[in-house]
Amino acid sequence: MLSLPRLFIHDEKIINNLKFDGYSLDFLSIEYTFFILFSFLALFSSIIAITSKNPIHSVFYLILVFFNVTGLLILLNAEFLAMLILVVYLGAIAVLFLFVVMMLNIKYITLKQITYKNFFFEFFIFLLLFLEVFLLTENNVLPNIINFFDMKFLTNIEKYLDVINNLYFKYYKTSLDLGSFDNSLYTNAHLFGVIYISYLYYFFMAGFILLIAMIGAIVLTLHRRPNVRKQQIIDQITRDFKAAVVLRK
Repeated sequence: MLSLPRLFIHDEKIINNLKFDGYSLDFLSIEYTFFILFSFLALFSSIIAITSKNPIHSVFYLILVFFNVTGLLILLNAEFLAMLILVVYLGAIAVLFLFVVMMLNIKYITLKQITYKNFFFEFFIFLLLFLEVFLLTENNVLPNIINFFDMKFLTNIEKYLDVINNLYFKYYKTSLDLGSFDNSLYTNAHLFGVIYISYLYYFFMAGFILLIAMIGAIVLTLHRRPNVRKQQIIDQITRDFKAAVVLRK
């Protein structure tokens, strides 16, 4: 069973004796509240980023999505992934998107009439992805999801964390021995061990695919102009200085 860390306060006596207006305050409920708040804001921001007519507003909401996902990862003890998203995605890629969109002269997207000609194809893709999720999980995922959307999910967020465990970390337990680590699925050592030991060849394949994509993008955007005079470095180096100047009468 996974549990969220107790942030900000580490003394058990302070946690147990914490009072507010005569009522005892369960400190873990604050963490659950932040978890639900970050989840709701991430989903809401992602929907607004997709449906917004203004591209600048879409990029702003995309930045907000990355910020909320960073908060979720911090609550799940994945500090390295949180800082990675905060520095790489939020600090570099999202800001680059924002500057590019602001420099381009992009008009607002006008809403067009909705057509249903591709409805069956989109519905088939949705069913296919939905089936893949259940094939990659254990048999008790559906009851956990149903219990998560029950009215009691506000006080029992561990069920949702079990769903995350089944979805993403099921095969990591069997592919890598956790005895050398601190029994945590979110440590940097376990993450690097999974990438560079268990899935080393897949990591190389992913890097090779990204290299091919980068070379393809460079080739597609490379325009050669035939009537441009270019400097031939090899011809200049191999040229004989005695024949460089010719005296003609």
